[in-house]
Amino acid sequence: MTERIERFEDLIAWQKARKLASRIYEITSDGDFAKDYGLRNQIQRAAVSIMSNIAEGFERSRPAEFAQFVSIAKASCAEVRSQLYLASDVGYITRDELAELMRDSREVGRILGGLRRGIEKRKNVS
Repeated sequence: MTERIERFEDLIAWQKARKLASRIYEITSDGDFAKDYGLRNQIQRAAVSIMSNIAEGFERSRPAEFAQFVSIAKASCAEVRSQLYLASDVGYITRDELAELMRDSREVGRILGGLRRGIEKRKNVS
């Protein structure tokens, strides 16, 4: 028997998304990145969207809704990765920072994919 998760804060996906969002805020608060309001704000919003959609979907009453919100979170994760490429291309972040953030965002994406599949399986069993 698996343990039932009672709060979105207990989801590994949300915990890792929170760390990623915090790191995005940290990296965008310095140097030229901080001055590029458009890209800075967009990547911050995308990172916040990941954790926010996990939380909002978890609180919905139907598994289909939760799965939809997890899909949106996964798409926001891809948006973050796309914007990280641009940040690297224009010199706002180093190669090492890009590699670290890509690794972390891909991990969040993989976890979200697994979470979505799990929700879909439970939805089809219910």
